[in-house]
Amino acid sequence: MPYESSATEGPQARVTVISDVICPWCFIGKANLETAIASLRDELDVRVEWRPFELNPDMPAGGMSRRDYRSAKFGSWERSLQLDAQVEDAARQAGVVIHHGRIERTPNTFAAHRLIWLAGRQGVQPAVVDALFHAYFIEGQDIGQPDVLAAVAVRGGLEASTVAEFLSGEEGVAEVRDDLAQVRRLGVSGVPTFVFANRTALSGAQPPEMIRAAILDAGER
Repeated sequence: MPYESSATEGPQARVTVISDVICPWCFIGKANLETAIASLRDELDVRVEWRPFELNPDMPAGGMSRRDYRSAKFGSWERSLQLDAQVEDAARQAGVVIHHGRIERTPNTFAAHRLIWLAGRQGVQPAVVDALFHAYFIEGQDIGQPDVLAAVAVRGGLEASTVAEFLSGEEGVAEVRDDLAQVRRLGVSGVPTFVFANRTALSGAQPPEMIRAAILDAGER
């Protein structure tokens, strides 16, 4: 479930998460972040912003067969299955379910990042990010397709008609491209990357206690 702080007054903390919605370690890192935030619920009002990263910036607009993509990337489908099993085990330890076997296509994620950008402007970004991860890793949906994104957006609190019109236009395209370029200029080469109060950063699906400590440390400076 997407996280929301219950605190309305008192100290606040900001966390920026740079991620891609087809990155399983980002899904796991998100779960660990939620656990860390829940442990701070009575101490801090933690606000989270999601920024884009493309694992496959050259992916065709329509995506491609996951089996073909992974076999080429890792040398064989068998090796890909071994890596999937390792990730699924790590996910279970974080309380996350991943069903790689349901995923048939690896999508281009630019449109999904545009949707996350729109969700940020509409105040429902955490819920939309959660819905995207759920659709891809649990249901195996092709989140590169506009009709799928529109349905996912409804789960996250956006209007289907609004999303359909948005995705058919150009709104947010330049902004997401600029954001991707800025992330590259910052030297981010892997995700998830967590940035705390725009000062310190952690890379990878770090455990909740490390994320909690980083949030507290950033807030004390």
